Amino acid sequence: MSESFPAEAEAVIESLRVQVAQRDEVIGQLLARVDALEARLEKNSKNSSQPPSTDNPFTKPSPRSLRQRSGRGPGKQPGSSGSRLESRPDPDRFAVHVPDQCLGCGGDLAAAEVVAEQVRQVFDLPAIQVEVTEHRAQTRRCRCGHMTTGSFPPAATAPTCYGPGVAAVATYLLARQHVPFARTAELLADCFGIAVSTGWLAGLLPDAEARLAGFARLTQEHLKAAEVAHFDETGARVAGKLWWIHVACTEQLTRYHRASGRGANSADLGGVLPGFALNGGIAVHDGLTTYRNYDVDHGLCNAHHLRELLALTEAHQRQGKTEITWPQAMTDLLVEINTAVKTAKATDQIALDPGQWARFQGRYRAVIADGWRAHPPPPPTGKQGRPKLGTAGSLLRRLDIYQDDVLRFATDFRVPFDNNQAERDIRMIRIQQKISGSWRSEAGADAYLAVRSYLSTARKQHRNALEVLRHLFNGTAWLPTT
Repeated sequence: MSESFPAEAEAVIESLRVQVAQRDEVIGQLLARVDALEARLEKNSKNSSQPPSTDNPFTKPSPRSLRQRSGRGPGKQPGSSGSRLESRPDPDRFAVHVPDQCLGCGGDLAAAEVVAEQVRQVFDLPAIQVEVTEHRAQTRRCRCGHMTTGSFPPAATAPTCYGPGVAAVATYLLARQHVPFARTAELLADCFGIAVSTGWLAGLLPDAEARLAGFARLTQEHLKAAEVAHFDETGARVAGKLWWIHVACTEQLTRYHRASGRGANSADLGGVLPGFALNGGIAVHDGLTTYRNYDVDHGLCNAHHLRELLALTEAHQRQGKTEITWPQAMTDLLVEINTAVKTAKATDQIALDPGQWARFQGRYRAVIADGWRAHPPPPPTGKQGRPKLGTAGSLLRRLDIYQDDVLRFATDFRVPFDNNQAERDIRMIRIQQKISGSWRSEAGADAYLAVRSYLSTARKQHRNALEVLRHLFNGTAWLPTT
């Protein structure tokens, strides 16, 4: 080439080659950046761990279920019992409607014979009004001359005050239904004619928290002794700062606590995980590395895995990489194993058939191998630490290394397929933030979490929320069973 072109031309060509290589590198970086941004824009509550509250209301994704079709039609199934408003044999009052005159001849029907009667019952609310009880504590003089005064009931704390029933309803609206203070005051005035101040309402939750010390200790002990417990956490604004709300729960118990972070020190503040680890429980969670600090068996949330696998499937379709099929294969396999577990449980089996389980394990390893072929780990960079694996690689690594935890639900039937129990409980905190906004003080947040723990546990154990709140404000907090 040096004989055909002068040295200057070779230099120009080499310079152009370098420029093209640099341009190609920049284009590759830009394409990767565009792909990452598109993937971020397409994330929603259906294909990631984002809560539904973060979905764009104008581009909210259509519902998509990962369940397999049952083959049944929609609505009531043949043979199943229906549900309707049934009449009562003992109505509170009767209203008899007598026709005045005959529609045929116009005659008077006051003394006419009754030959038939149709009955309809209307269920309605009566006019609700406050009942005021005046308590009078008498002072009496004994024959010895000493004077003794009768005692007021615990509810009579001042010359005029609201009783435990009003306090229970207001607390129910605040902590169970997430109604803000001002709207709670408005509701009480409109529905019951009770004109309360927002200041009085603001004091209810701290008062309730002070009465719940025994409940909190007992719930904590029950959770530490549980065979399987669920754990999760979410961010929340408290006094203008980001805090983390942690939950430890079972199907029967709920305990929330506030912490500054998501590390082990923060998780310890709930008083459950350290003792839970000593008792050898199984912790179900979404894979946060904090929980690896505890010497327990782990069950990973496969609902998270299915959402992440769905996001990868959609990304590969968007990029035209139709040859990469392992995300859908893993999705199908996890759903199939879950169906097999449900079938085994329904027939009172305590484990999957050994042959069937061996086949599931073989397919699992084959899908993982297929995944690594499609997304091989990046070569070492020489820098300290592990090279970044990317979204697909990180998911593959978790499914590979923690296979026993991913499939714990199939080897121990006490463990559920997902961490939905904790997600349902922690979602209430997101709803509170969305409806009522952030908490203005740390003490206010702690009071809310204590009362919410009480009401959530009561609901799980089929207790009426207003009933247990009335007990609480009467001085006897309801206590849960295991």
